Amino acid sequence: MKSRINDQLKDKYEAIDQDLDAYLEGLLHSKPINYWDYIQTDALLNLQIQRTVFPDEMVFIIYHQINELLFKMVLVEIDQVAKSKELTVELFTSKLMRISRYFDMLTSSFSIMKDGMDVDQYNKFRATLTPASGFQSAQYRKIEFASTELINLIDKRFRDTIDRNSSYENAFEHLYWQAAGKNYKTGKKSYTLTVFEERYKGEFIRFAQFYSTNNLYSKFKELPKEAREDKELINAMRHFDYTVNIKWVMAHYNTANHYLNIGGKTAEATGGSEWVKYMHPKYQKRIFFPDLWTKQEIEEWGVNI
Repeated sequence: MKSRINDQLKDKYEAIDQDLDAYLEGLLHSKPINYWDYIQTDALLNLQIQRTVFPDEMVFIIYHQINELLFKMVLVEIDQVAKSKELTVELFTSKLMRISRYFDMLTSSFSIMKDGMDVDQYNKFRATLTPASGFQSAQYRKIEFASTELINLIDKRFRDTIDRNSSYENAFEHLYWQAAGKNYKTGKKSYTLTVFEERYKGEFIRFAQFYSTNNLYSKFKELPKEAREDKELINAMRHFDYTVNIKWVMAHYNTANHYLNIGGKTAEATGGSEWVKYMHPKYQKRIFFPDLWTKQEIEEWGVNI
């Protein structure tokens, strides 16, 4: 057994033109790994910086950091599908169900936000968050780019008229979430949207260029006809689409409504957006895989919930 392992180690390092003995000598001086160093617990627990003295702000910060970690897990799964050279129905279905479980967790976790913070505390510390906005989550924007064709992320008001061969620059200006920070009559952008674009626009366009042909919807369309008719795969895609674009969005919407719709008066979002129409799925009808839904299902998207 030891001889076989030694031979395998030798082959491994010879394959990259490295000396095995040098690595073994280094192993003599390295310390054993432990949980806190491997998980980087100390660093992780020091990433929460409050702007106020309200205890529930810590809940808000940690919750959103957990969301971002789950978004990263989603992107890891999508990346494997995008770069798979021999994509099978089994692999595709497995990855989609993993992603859906992450979003199931994200959806159910909104009870932490909805029922886990004092309303008065929230409405005091949120004033210090202006002009930050949840739509500035770059990872969530990437999940959308990686899930579907760009046309399905265009603002519904322009989706039927925009040139599908339009430049990425032009398409970017008509993405649905631009509505969270742009006046389409004047073209004026909010500060929140402007700084978001300054930070991420170039990165987004490069990311969207790769995923223009490697997104989940395109990878599905490339499968053989028999694979595209596989019921388990279709159900996994529909589940993912519904979970992300209706269940998770509505959980977010209802939580925002809980804190911002006080006494029948809807408060403005910290980023200044008209968040009700921006967030609710019935207005934008964000659908990753439209061919997998009936005409009636699309017409009723986000309505009866």
